[in-house]
Amino acid sequence: MLDTLDAAAVGRWCASGLTALRRHQGEIDELNVYPVPDGDTGTNLVLTLTSAQQALAMDLGTLPEDGTTAHGHALRLLARGALLGARGNSGVILSQILRGLADTLGGVPTVAGRALAAALRAATTAAYAAVARPVEGTVLSVVAAA
Repeated sequence: MLDTLDAAAVGRWCASGLTALRRHQGEIDELNVYPVPDGDTGTNLVLTLTSAQQALAMDLGTLPEDGTTAHGHALRLLARGALLGARGNSGVILSQILRGLADTLGGVPTVAGRALAAALRAATTAAYAAVARPVEGTVLSVVAAA
């Protein structure tokens, strides 16, 4: 089990999350009923996280000189990639979840339990702020529960 979050762990987390989303993409598409039952939430999440993973893979070189940690840089790359590749409401929400994590953890030298909990709270706030009319039972509820 991981004691702290580092850049390599961010990459593994993204890859495993994408694998899980792909495995359950059809189920998530079938669950989709908000804001309209268009059946594409799973697909949109997969496409958005794929874009995030591609952004991470393209630029993990030099760290910015603003005090950002390696894990913070990795999270910012994920957040930017997700935002640029966001598909649908769920993709935008996912990009904001990643932004909340990146903003909170970017300068934290060691990410352990309390820092991760604070980052998840910030991610929840960012996600809810991205939606004009938040509805429970969506990906918003998932991040809030986390």
